[in-house]
Amino acid sequence: MPKSMMNADWAFQAYESVRARLPNARFDNHPVLAADLGEIANQFDVFLLDAFGVLNVGDGPIAGAPERIAALQAAGKQVMVITNAASYPKRLLIDRYARLGFHFTPDNVVSSRETLLTALAKEPRRHWGLMAQERYANEEFEALDFTFLSDNRAEYDRAEGFLLFGSGDWSDEYQRHLVASLTDNPRPVLVGNPDIVAPRETGLSKEPGFFAHELAEKTGVSPVFYGKPFPNIFQRAFARLPHGVDPARVLMVGDTLHTDILGGRAAGVRTALITDFGSLTGLDVQAAITRSGITPDFILPQP
Repeated sequence: MPKSMMNADWAFQAYESVRARLPNARFDNHPVLAADLGEIANQFDVFLLDAFGVLNVGDGPIAGAPERIAALQAAGKQVMVITNAASYPKRLLIDRYARLGFHFTPDNVVSSRETLLTALAKEPRRHWGLMAQERYANEEFEALDFTFLSDNRAEYDRAEGFLLFGSGDWSDEYQRHLVASLTDNPRPVLVGNPDIVAPRETGLSKEPGFFAHELAEKTGVSPVFYGKPFPNIFQRAFARLPHGVDPARVLMVGDTLHTDILGGRAAGVRTALITDFGSLTGLDVQAAITRSGITPDFILPQP
């Protein structure tokens, strides 16, 4: 698929095509339009924020987002980032948000990377084949027995399972090796980033979820996903909230219907869709809501 064809409509169709692998949720609400999070802040005690498309696009902050988040924090709101950015260790995520003008502690950030790494502690020990960028992957992976996957088919065949964390260095050739190896010998595939795409300054990038769903279609292997919209990452976030928090006072804020809004609703909290900066930019948002049946509680042009 040429990058020029990877637009918001393509991304929407890609998510719809894998809907059967995503969590189920009921939607009986009608979206309320608001200008930004400040307008609805008094209705919530906890804000769970996606990063890409809500706080930043690529390496730049969304205009006004650092000030908006700082205002929520100053008002005593609990603000947490719930991110599928599995490529980066927690230390680098915190540093990155700080450079963008946000101030989060490690407990304020829950990533799909740490969600999967925590789950791996309960898995049988295996030699894993790793989809990841080497410059980011060695940190936090010290307990794992793994090989970085490259252009050597033998690496794939030696692996006893596969971990998909980051696709920045992934290629069509690597994907062909993985498909062929899994076809010949099905093994576990664990996915640390369920996103199909992510918004960048230059457009949309293919993320590990894209390649995982392709594996499922071509090999019959069912990947296990860690991160939004799946419940494991929300359970990890909820464990950090004060006991007795009313789910109706918790708001999941994101830019995608199929990860943030579906995931938040399936987890039992209310949701807000940011429309102007992320994966839906350029789409008729109301038409996308109608087509998907995924309905946020609020629609905001900006955070």
